[in-house]
Amino acid sequence: MSSAQIEIQLIASLVAIACAIPGTFLVLRKMALISDAISHSILPGLVLGFFITHDLGSPLLIVMAAISGVVTVVLVEFIQKTRLVKEDTAIGLVFPALFSIGVILIAKNANDVHLDTDVVLLGELAFAPFDRFLINGFDLGPKSLWIIGTILLISITLLIAFFKELKISTFDVGLATALGFSPVIIHYGLMSVASVTIVGAFDAVGAILVVALMIAPAATAYLLTDNLKRMLVLSVFFGVFAAIAGYWFAHWLDASISGSMTTVLGIIFLFVYLFAPKRGLISVLYRNKQQQVEVSLLTFLLHLNNHKEVNERHINHLHEHINWRRVQSKSVVDLALKNNMITIDDSIISLTEKGKNFTDKAIDYIITNDDSKIESIKEDFFLFRG
Repeated sequence: MSSAQIEIQLIASLVAIACAIPGTFLVLRKMALISDAISHSILPGLVLGFFITHDLGSPLLIVMAAISGVVTVVLVEFIQKTRLVKEDTAIGLVFPALFSIGVILIAKNANDVHLDTDVVLLGELAFAPFDRFLINGFDLGPKSLWIIGTILLISITLLIAFFKELKISTFDVGLATALGFSPVIIHYGLMSVASVTIVGAFDAVGAILVVALMIAPAATAYLLTDNLKRMLVLSVFFGVFAAIAGYWFAHWLDASISGSMTTVLGIIFLFVYLFAPKRGLISVLYRNKQQQVEVSLLTFLLHLNNHKEVNERHINHLHEHINWRRVQSKSVVDLALKNNMITIDDSIISLTEKGKNFTDKAIDYIITNDDSKIESIKEDFFLFRG
């Protein structure tokens, strides 16, 4: 493995980590699309910064782009607060307008500059190792590595310093205000970090991969855990894994590195979306099906509890009078037998002591909606787990 290959994977991994930190909070705050808006609307800030300094390597470009990103958030929230349009509509109005302003500025004042749209959108990590950081002729490595490394260090420092404030303001704005935090300052601080991160990663990996690395790992982690710290760790893991695996996938296919990394992120998300233990699609469908059976079980037990007549408790009564199909009837009876709630004697169904006790508690719970009434049997039935 050559040094260029190592540098490409290292840059991509650092970008993934840097994007995962603000991305986790954006996903939790239901502001995922704002990263896409910022990644496009920073263009006028970059252009204005270049017009002031005439130096593409000037730190002022990052500052101006970050300001442009914050302006995007302010405009989106201002439009949203009017309640005339929803947040997604506001985002769709603001970022194309700002992006267009940047394009107009380039066309009007820098018409002789070639803008490679493919590189801007997709990025080209393969070129990152060639843009070196030189001091007195001494090669310190790729510029992108230093830029994104510095941004990552700042992000980690701010995360450690303000983790409590970020956590509380993300989940409970009212509590944050009551404790003396300023949710507005925390919010715009997060947006500023997101803007700076996007600007730093934009040149190396492009807009599409920046958005993918900021949202996909966090969204994937969200399906696996309810713990914020664990979600941050998982987001970082998925981002770094996709960066490295995506590079070798691109190497194997001889395809776009950024495109391959984004594809790997999509594959990881799809896998977790389908097979996550609690929030995966298959798990949710299974629980829904189980709950349907258990609702039928409860209906069946309540019916037995209310009717002492033999003909009302005959096994054929389920599909003859309650209008259940034979398959559904069998599932309900099997579940009741498995849980030792009924006995069957000569096709006549009777409640056991456990079944009678369960039914009484279920009735109390339905009437009072008091969790304590059903606490002792919650673990055995999906129905009462909420």
